[in-house]
Order: sequence, then structure tokens, then C-alpha cells
Amino acid sequence: MTDTTTTLARLGDFTTFATPPAEARVRAARAVLDTVGVTLAGAGEPASRIVRETLGADGGDQSVVLGTSLLSSAPNAALANGTAAHALDFDDMCFVSLAHPSAPLVPAALAAGELVAACGRAILDAYVVGFEIEARLGRLMNPRHYRRGWHCTSTLGTIGAAAAASRLFGLDPAAAAHALAVASSEASGLKENFGTMVKPLHAGLAARNGVVAALLARGGLTASAQAIDGPQGFLRAMDSEGHAVGDSLAGLGSQWEIVETGITVKLYPSCAGTHPALDALLDLRRQERFGGGDVERIEIDVDSITPTVLIYDRPATGLEAKFSMKYCAAAAVAWGNVGVETFEDAALGNPDVASLMPRVFMRADPSLDGFGPPLTEARVTVTLRDGRALRRDAHGARGYPGRPASDDELAAKFLSCAQRALPAPTAHRALDLLRGVSDLPDVRELTTAMRA
Repeated sequence: MTDTTTTLARLGDFTTFATPPAEARVRAARAVLDTVGVTLAGAGEPASRIVRETLGADGGDQSVVLGTSLLSSAPNAALANGTAAHALDFDDMCFVSLAHPSAPLVPAALAAGELVAACGRAILDAYVVGFEIEARLGRLMNPRHYRRGWHCTSTLGTIGAAAAASRLFGLDPAAAAHALAVASSEASGLKENFGTMVKPLHAGLAARNGVVAALLARGGLTASAQAIDGPQGFLRAMDSEGHAVGDSLAGLGSQWEIVETGITVKLYPSCAGTHPALDALLDLRRQERFGGGDVERIEIDVDSITPTVLIYDRPATGLEAKFSMKYCAAAAVAWGNVGVETFEDAALGNPDVASLMPRVFMRADPSLDGFGPPLTEARVTVTLRDGRALRRDAHGARGYPGRPASDDELAAKFLSCAQRALPAPTAHRALDLLRGVSDLPDVRELTTAMRA
């Protein structure tokens, strides 16, 4: 082992030598399956198309852009696939890092893995390494970092992606540490761009920059040993909640965040901050059999961070609607479901939803802050025109680690997503490969199977 007196040296050692437990690989395999599905679904979105058209002439032929016939360089394939993975906001969440971990991690791992013909188990181990580093930094930096306006999917995701790529490239601890230091200078992403095409681009940039950082370190590029925790390093520049890095790394390599706190699989393609309220509303609607015309008022109390994310009271596009509690709640009550089609631009003009939105009210209730991680708590009160007041408290939502999606739910979501880009037989073939990803001898078998 190398000298572990600095934060980056410790992270470099972990990147190179960590041995994830079997349960961590199981969690990673489910994340890869889910993320590939939403990547295929997102490949047809405008942001994804623009990225592909911009990259189309790069001349690379090393890596597959999923759901298309395009081949590209590894960094640019990671950029395209990362953007597509986040384009529908249907990708998974981690409430420790306050990030969408898999949207950068999976595209970076696949692109790096294709370069070295990595096996499926190596892909899973790389994913876990990147996830753990993100989670440890996220636990230290948030909520202040996130509240300040940084998008953790991009800031922390860049460092996680660099760790995953470094693991797959077989970098020694010193080179892996340099890759993470390079990534700390690449990291960015502003919440002000939520509800626009730039938000999914954040995930793509994180994936690409992580691969580039690892490639540069493999080529001999060096960086500061204090890039993370120095006086002008990543933590201080990005307004970290804490700076005691040693405490945050306690148990690294023996305690696994991916097992202990888990990953949230999204069952609605909208901001995670809407999900607890959506679960509550849909459950109440089914049980009490009411529709939009029966509703006098919908009141939704949330924690203090949720309103900083759900910033659109009057969304003008489907992307903005994903970050509008008024729209999401009105659509859930009016239609009885929330799916990909809910956020198509044409849906915003639906009169049933439009007439209900002015009767939806969201407010921050600081008393909810201590019950669970940010974005996970909601209290919903529906007042009906017949005088009844229906109330439901939501602690998380379906798909969260406490109520994980079943294998059947994951498969159904994957096929629904994948068939937006691939013929049904190809989608089923991809699902079979993903179910056995840990046993794949070469990841290129998987990526090649998902070329359109």
C-alpha cells in the first residue's frame, strides 16, 4: 500500500485496491440495468440529439453511443450516454450524495471498459468504487454545497466517474490520486440550469470529464496532492459543509454506503423531490376515488431544500414541468398516473391539468427537515368539494432503499424505456445480458447489443 497521509493518497489506494462485497455488486448490477434503460429512453430527447450531432464528426470508433448506430471516442461516448441517461430525469438518486450517481458513473464505466475489454465484474467494481467516493464526499459537503447552488450529479459525479475509469484502466494508487485531483478541477454544474437541456448535460460532462481525467493521469499528467482538501481546494471552493475529511473516510473499504444507505430507483420521470408527494396523492386518489374535478385544494408541505429545486410554478416546457410541484401534483390527480408522456410539451396544455394547477400549493415546513434526508419528506392534504379533508404523510417513496423496486418492476421499467430506442427483441436480449452482467467476459458484448 502507498503512503496514506493525504486525502488523495487514501482515495487513490481505495480506487486501486478496494474489494467490494458481493451485496455491493448486486446493488451495482441493478443500477447498471436501470441506467442503461433510461439511457436508451433518453437517446431520443432533444438534448441528447444535439450532443450527438455535435459529436458526430469526432472520428472516434472506440465506444458505442447506446440506442444509436453511432460510434465515438470513449470520452465523447460517455458525454452522449451520460446526457441521455439524465435527459428524462428518470435515473436513480442517492440521498447521501444528493446526486444522481449512475448517470455519470455507468456511461464512464462502459466507455472506459470498452477501451480495455473489461469484464462485467470489473465494471461493477468500478461503479462501486466511484459510488463510495461520491457518497463519502457528499456526506461531508452537503447540504451546504447543494444549497449553495452546486449540482452534485456534476460536481461529485465528475470525481466518481474519474475513480471508476481509473479502476478500469488499472491505474496505480498514485496515478489514480492524480486522476481524482484533475477531476476536482473539472467539476462544475449549476442548479440554476435545472429545467433546461443543460441539466442532463451536467451528467454527460461529468462522465466525459471523469474518463478524460483518468486518461490524462494514465498518460502521466500530475496534479496537486491537496486538490480536494487544500486551502483553495475542492471542498473550500465549493462551499463544503465540513472540512474534516479524515472523519468522512473512516471505514472506507470496510463499510459500504451502497449497501447501508442504498440507491433510489425512480418510478416517476420527474425530480426526486416530487416523488413522496406523488406517491401520497396517487394512493389517496386510488383509495378515495376522486378526480381533479372533485378537488377544492391540494396542500403539500415539504422540507426546506425541496423548494430550492422545484422552482417552476408555471412551467412552459416539459423539462420545466419535471421541477414543478404544481404541475406534477395536478397531473397525478387529473390522470391517475405519471409517466414519460406526462412531460411531453404537448401535455402541458391539457385543460384538466391546467385548471387544477392553481389549486395546488407547496410550502416549506422546517419541522420536516429532521425526519429524513433532504427531498424525502412530504405531508399532503387534499380538500374535496364535498368537505372531506384527506391527509397522508410520505416518508420517502416507492423505489427508495426502504421500499426497493422489485425485479419485475425493474424489468418492466427497462423494457418500457429500451423499446423507445430498440426493437422489442433487441430490448429483451439487452435485458438478458444485463441480468447476467457480472458474468460477462467482455462488456463490448453488452454495448454492441444495444446499437440501433
